[in-house]
Amino acid sequence: MPIISITKKTALVLSLFSASVTLSGQNPPGPGGPETGGPQQRTLTGCLSKGEGEHDYKLTTENGATWELRSNNVALSRHSGQTVTVTGRVQNELHGAKGKNKDERDKDATEHGHLKVTKVSVVSGSCKK
Repeated sequence: MPIISITKKTALVLSLFSASVTLSGQNPPGPGGPETGGPQQRTLTGCLSKGEGEHDYKLTTENGATWELRSNNVALSRHSGQTVTVTGRVQNELHGAKGKNKDERDKDATEHGHLKVTKVSVVSGSCKK
């Protein structure tokens, strides 16, 4: 009997060792993943308008959320005044306005953020009023 129990213990130890080696060999999440708090990709639809700066644009979604848009490789100027769908990397995002308590958020406040656009497609040639 002792030989069998040693074999079971050995098998258990080898299984645990094998699992730990397998897990340690996995690649960690890349930059920008949710674990790192880095930029996330988003797709948004709304009315595109010219922003304040020379290369700044603003997207206002149907629910009132506003996004400041920039792009190095997408010509946003062609689509000003149109309803568009944009995809890009979130640079900064706020969900609701802060209340008096720094951890308190206004649940009725709209979303606001900055997006570096990588793709744009036209939904409508004009914006709904």
